[in-house]
Amino acid sequence: MDPMGLTSTDPLTDLLNGVRTRGAVFHQSSLTGSWAARFEDGSPLALAVLARGSAWITPQSGDPVRIGTGDVAVLCGGTPYVIADDPGTAPDVVVRHVGHRTSPQGGEPARHRVPDAGAWDAAGGDGTLLLSGLCTVDSGTPGRLLAALPSLAVIPADVGACPVGRTIFEEIAREEPGQQLLLDRTLDLMLITALRAWFTRPGAEVPAWYRAHGDPVVGPALRMLHSDPARPWTLPALAARTGASRAGLARRFTALVGRPPMTYLREHRLALAADLLREPDVTLAVVADRVGFANAFAFSAAFKREHGISPSEFRMREAVASRPGQA
Repeated sequence: MDPMGLTSTDPLTDLLNGVRTRGAVFHQSSLTGSWAARFEDGSPLALAVLARGSAWITPQSGDPVRIGTGDVAVLCGGTPYVIADDPGTAPDVVVRHVGHRTSPQGGEPARHRVPDAGAWDAAGGDGTLLLSGLCTVDSGTPGRLLAALPSLAVIPADVGACPVGRTIFEEIAREEPGQQLLLDRTLDLMLITALRAWFTRPGAEVPAWYRAHGDPVVGPALRMLHSDPARPWTLPALAARTGASRAGLARRFTALVGRPPMTYLREHRLALAADLLREPDVTLAVVADRVGFANAFAFSAAFKREHGISPSEFRMREAVASRPGQA
């Protein structure tokens, strides 16, 4: 605990705290020759690990990136991407929602072109051994985490090792009671391990608020805002809790974070609200209460000013985007 009784949550924990996979699907493929698969599953966070060999990943809007043995790639934002033996290989398998595989035209892929599951033998064998993990249910991955990531983040093997080997693979490949929960938590572990390595690597580009967590004045203020965003914070109250003057806190906070404290709080509340709106059973009144607005009307007005659409329209758009075939 810090001197003010706040939990000293580090910024990485704060950023990754909302990673909660639902509907994880794993594919393990032993690949030889010429091969390519296009992923259109729409997963907000997906992961590809090479246990053996090499491959190229081409995001929808970006250049091809080569990954080698032990490297981990995190795909962010739900946009399509291609994994292939070579950037010039045309995909003839498409991985769609819930991991369903088709031909590019939507029919059954040619049997001999579907990657076959092989034994987990990272040390021997020829070709490429690829393990991919997809989150098939949008469980509200925090918007600020997605905003802090590129569409493709590659973590080299010498920066962050993937915590999956033969033993864990054998567990996730079994059909036992509680299997989906095991798959979900395994993908959580893999994603958090990879993202921790990404954000802590030398020269990592991180959000301004992330860096500001280390400041002796702004850091405690950020932790208070993040731990209790629904509290009716004011600049004087925040300054009193940090032991700084109002002017001093506002000036220092703005310099390090890029916006004044109350502006940051409003944006943070609305970002949390957007995450909550992806849950279909949470009412606008509940969202408003959880993020610190007086009522649903005040929340709706602020949300529309920020996003240009009402919360109901946002919720409807997100629901459509998460349906099969909408990636």
